[in-house]
Amino acid sequence: MAKLRFSALEELLNRETKPSKEPRIPTSEYFGELVFDRPKMKKYLSKEAFDHVIEAIEKGTRIDRRMADQIALGMKAWAMEKGATHYTHWFHPLTDGTAEKHDAFLTFGEFGSMVESFSGSLLVQQEPDASSFPSGGIRNTFEARGYTAWDVSSPAFIVGSTLCIPTIFVSYTGHALDYKFPLLKALNAVDKAATAVCQYFDKNVTRVISNLGWEQEYFLVDEALFNARPDLVLTGRTLMGHSSAKDQQLDDHYFGSIPERVIAFMEDFEKEAYRLGVPVKTRHNEVAPNQFEVAPIFEEANLANDHNQMVMDLMKRVARRHKFRVLFHEKPFKGINGSGKHSNWSLSTNTGVNLLSPGKNPKTNLQFLTFLVNVLKAVYDNQDILLASIMTASNSHRLGANEAPPSILSVFLGSQISAMLDDLETRVPDKKMTPDEKTALKLDIGKIPEILLDNTDRNRTSPFAFTGNRFEYRAVGSSANCASALIVLNTAVANQLKVFKKEVDALIEKGVKKDEAIFQIIKEYIKASKKIRFDGDGYSQEWVEEARRRGLVNVSNVPDALKAYTTDKAKKLFTENGVFTEVELEARTEVELEKFVKKIQIEARVLGDLALNHIVPTGVRYMNTLIDNVQGLKDVFGEKDDFHELAADRIDLIKKISYHIQNIKNKTHDMVEARKVANKIEDMKEKAEAYDQKVRPYLDDIRYHIDKLELTVDNSIWPLPKYRELLFAR
Repeated sequence: MAKLRFSALEELLNRETKPSKEPRIPTSEYFGELVFDRPKMKKYLSKEAFDHVIEAIEKGTRIDRRMADQIALGMKAWAMEKGATHYTHWFHPLTDGTAEKHDAFLTFGEFGSMVESFSGSLLVQQEPDASSFPSGGIRNTFEARGYTAWDVSSPAFIVGSTLCIPTIFVSYTGHALDYKFPLLKALNAVDKAATAVCQYFDKNVTRVISNLGWEQEYFLVDEALFNARPDLVLTGRTLMGHSSAKDQQLDDHYFGSIPERVIAFMEDFEKEAYRLGVPVKTRHNEVAPNQFEVAPIFEEANLANDHNQMVMDLMKRVARRHKFRVLFHEKPFKGINGSGKHSNWSLSTNTGVNLLSPGKNPKTNLQFLTFLVNVLKAVYDNQDILLASIMTASNSHRLGANEAPPSILSVFLGSQISAMLDDLETRVPDKKMTPDEKTALKLDIGKIPEILLDNTDRNRTSPFAFTGNRFEYRAVGSSANCASALIVLNTAVANQLKVFKKEVDALIEKGVKKDEAIFQIIKEYIKASKKIRFDGDGYSQEWVEEARRRGLVNVSNVPDALKAYTTDKAKKLFTENGVFTEVELEARTEVELEKFVKKIQIEARVLGDLALNHIVPTGVRYMNTLIDNVQGLKDVFGEKDDFHELAADRIDLIKKISYHIQNIKNKTHDMVEARKVANKIEDMKEKAEAYDQKVRPYLDDIRYHIDKLELTVDNSIWPLPKYRELLFAR
């Protein structure tokens, strides 16, 4: 029974780590060599074509077909010089992964000869089979037509022998079937709204860019041990397993020296990431054993999100070369820290100003306050939708687990910034300010850089923390596509900035001076959004109770959280800002509910199989061994008192094992029956609720009894690698 487990351990013990001894080449010499970036476009395109592309990137103009042919020729020439033989439209369907269909450049030429060809029409648009991608009912399964369209703002790149062209993915009717298309719309919305507000402070601002710096946490598990755990292979997390005597309680793994075999993987992965133009910057051990993190330099949000998807795929491929498996599940191991993908978000102008960073004078600091307070108001007004954007079956295990932000969305500013806002709220008058009041206010605003100098600490319990010049959205899950959260955040901020400008303009039309009008509206927003600010311990029960008194949203289950997408408020937010139609919102909610159902369904099936075919037979086998031992004692001692005294502990153990086995069998049977009932429900919302309330609880109930058996059964016959092996094998 335990042959697979011990063969996996034996393979691990016999494995040798061989760090690369190749001479080191400066990263700058090969960074981006597999990316069709601006320098390469300038080399391979005509000036006319190059200028056309740059204008499309910077101003959002369309690529006409004549220019598309020229661009395609240049792109193909560069790609073939790099060894590419195929091309693909690379996109982000609603599967939380990426998709690609490879086609060869090869085609028929004259007289039956073969030539390499790539036209502008193939570059700009293709028609992949869309029948098996999630659509939420936008199209029928038998209607396979879908379109991919080139995203010119994200450069093409080469993986292996394939030229990958980032694209959006839409249905025949034009509805978005991916993450990228609505993300681009949200980024455009915040660009326009923020640029209009920036005009109050600097007329030279013509564009505002949303920036993203993601921090990708992950676990590494040895390949042999991974393959010996069907639950890890099929669900990405351990559905059973008693905690190790030692895990993270000594805090000795965090920022510790990186194991040699792991650093070999990291160096290999980073080299490939650099060739693909991904500016990975940071690597370190995370809190839990065998948990690590990689983070890049900040980039424009759309490109950064593409890079994160590329990195996740790249890490999986490189890990296999090093006999590892990467786990991106938010909670692969019970009882220790899970993994997130902290998404650091900011806004910057085409003039090089970070709008969430204080400046050097009252004018620039008034601009900083304007954007800071508007973000607070946007988060407060849309907390439920922001929560829905990060709530998944896997992330729900992590949120609120005393290791990650709770499922109450609050904003950390730091005590000094909060005190300053409180002062502005109470002291700035609604009427026309006197010269002395203006001077005092400007002096206070001038102190902002000094305040932030000693106030940039991070509150690790906050889901949305201000860290000096950006907001860190810590609640995003490690397996997520960042776009899900960024779509909501950027749309909410765009909408809020539009409202702000409208209200300020209304005051200006009444004769109020611009700065005074801005201060008056800021004061109102500070007061209106005050409930969302919290600088304390988000893990405490006191905060849960306080949040309830404040009326903040606290939803910990996926079906209820997703309802926020289909409220009238959400429909108005997304439709008025041109990001989603009502049809798309309903469809995406349906997709997320279906994903939730299927993930719980898979976990229930896997656990049922392991429980009945691996764990119960192992428990029975060990129980029979104990019964034989008891019978042997009886044969030796008969019914004398010595027998009863000697056999009492074994008889008690037999009873405990029998109790756990019976519970596992009964609860597995009940779980299967509950699943059958849930599967008959047609309405996806009701089905998701049934899986959440009637099926999911059995996973923990069955696990409890299995983990008790793991502590009891002879280690030599236990069929699956244990936590102490999975977490400390490096």
